[in-house]
Amino acid sequence: MRGSDWCRGSAGAAVLLATSGDERHPAGSVTDGSSETFWTTTGMFPQEFIVGFPKCIKISKVTIQCYLVRTLRIERSVSKDPVEFEQCVEKDLQHTEGQVQMEEFPLPDLQATYLRFIIKSAFDHFVSVHRVTAEGTAENT
Repeated sequence: MRGSDWCRGSAGAAVLLATSGDERHPAGSVTDGSSETFWTTTGMFPQEFIVGFPKCIKISKVTIQCYLVRTLRIERSVSKDPVEFEQCVEKDLQHTEGQVQMEEFPLPDLQATYLRFIIKSAFDHFVSVHRVTAEGTAENT
């Protein structure tokens, strides 16, 4: 059985920090469950955002829908606060001209209270992140 998507506002997730902001395309768009809305960066890299979960979860897979991202790093924290992150994965994404990039990262049994997404470089001055998902189950506490 597949787990729930914990990166949704309706599941209690929230974007706690984003390094850039545009009132028309806020960071919270990545957790609203829609691919139509998005967060956009404002030049200069790296850019990052942190998604916090209501409790520690065991993640099986993280998916990101984005545009013009070249290098992405995902880090996790199991701390009570969004500190002490450790790298889970870093990947160079393929450039897809005029199309949203859809990237899946299998992360079996990865525990996390927070995920930090770091866009290290891009194919253009601006990128957009449309949606992130984290499939998994709640940890028994």
